[in-house]
Amino acid sequence: MMQILKIDIYKPQKKEPDTRITIPLSSLSISEKLLPSRVKASLEREGIDLSELSVLFAKQGPKGTLIEVENAAEKIVIAIE
Repeated sequence: MMQILKIDIYKPQKKEPDTRITIPLSSLSISEKLLPSRVKASLEREGIDLSELSVLFAKQGPKGTLIEVENAAEKIVIAIE
């Protein structure tokens, strides 16, 4: 079964994500270049570097929610399924 990286970005007080990105881990190094600039900006603002995830998951890393970051403007959830 193929593992996928999910990035969900929520607006304040919303239960459904405003933006949902799903990337197969096998193509993460290519796909990260295709991310919308708005998503890249959100990740960079929180210091999240997707290229580091490529290295981590080349070794069959963990599954489930990796990190949740919430501020006044948005909430970011990154998970592996």
